Amino acid sequence: MSGGDKIDFEIRPNPAPVSATDRAALLANPGFGRVFTDHMVTIRYAEGKGWYDARVEARGPIPMDPASAVLHYAQEIFEGMKAYRTAGGGVTMFRPYANAARFNTSAARMAMPSLPEETFVDSLHRLIEIDREWIPDGADGSLYLRPFMFASEVFLGVRPANEYLYSVIASPVGAYFSGGVKPVTVWVSPDYTRAAPGGTGAAKCGGNYAASLAAQAEAFEHGCEQVVFLDAVERRYVDELGGMNVFFVYDDGSIATPPLTGTILPGITRESVLTLASAAGHRVEERPVAFDEWQADAASGRLREVFACGTAAVITPIGRVRFPDGEFAVAGGEPGTVTMALRQRLVDLQRGKAADPHNWVHHVL
Repeated sequence: MSGGDKIDFEIRPNPAPVSATDRAALLANPGFGRVFTDHMVTIRYAEGKGWYDARVEARGPIPMDPASAVLHYAQEIFEGMKAYRTAGGGVTMFRPYANAARFNTSAARMAMPSLPEETFVDSLHRLIEIDREWIPDGADGSLYLRPFMFASEVFLGVRPANEYLYSVIASPVGAYFSGGVKPVTVWVSPDYTRAAPGGTGAAKCGGNYAASLAAQAEAFEHGCEQVVFLDAVERRYVDELGGMNVFFVYDDGSIATPPLTGTILPGITRESVLTLASAAGHRVEERPVAFDEWQADAASGRLREVFACGTAAVITPIGRVRFPDGEFAVAGGEPGTVTMALRQRLVDLQRGKAADPHNWVHHVL
């Protein structure tokens, strides 16, 4: 299969799925990323053959040779999105074709084959259909979907692999941060950077996240929930958090976020926030924001709110900022009205509770 050709999935139901009773117990408090559904999707790729052997099958270990290319050269990409229950008993996803497009952008940067967007979205449908009962109820509940692809060819040599495995797994989740929506404290890393110009910052690959872990651990040591990275060239301008984009709200109602210059992940939630904020009447700018500007504007009161956004956490207010020389609060450290209004608007859209003028909501069932 190649191009836009349709691929057929072989369905192999799990012969020993989790019982309804045990599933209900797990869904009562799933946490985030610790509980998984009964099935997964797999599709294989070989140079000269294209995509083949598409399956929905029982979730389980993936056999891997110790010389598999991904283990040595890190050719790997992934995506993250959610499926939601609606009040009418249906299931929605939010902008899955945007995830499909970004998946292929990441693939191109990592010298990996593209996956037709229709196949990407169809693979999500197939998994949601068979594991529908795993979608939690409740305001914060959703089914987190994790499509990923890695180099599976067995060889040692620095070149793009000729064989790949694409897979999708699913995890029922609650809120990303425990305790619900409340302002988080962030640590501005003085030593670590996330990505440099010309690197892989705009690709959603595992190496970017591995590179953030030492800085994230440093943030935890300073009592912070997340780390903020500055640019790799001047160590002056805000790039993004360890796993989220960042926005600044000012006293005149304007909103700013760092521009996409190749070092920042082009977040789908980020793009959605830009559109929603503009529609709500805010003047929106994509411009460099220096850390000293952040500190000065917080002190003067010009800066009223700061929030982070991403698929996992949706929109999360930032209340305090710590760095080696001290710390400061943003507007007293309380959630801002603009932040919470945008968050509610986004959540209502995702769950099919609001009008959708942008055709972002994808109805699965």
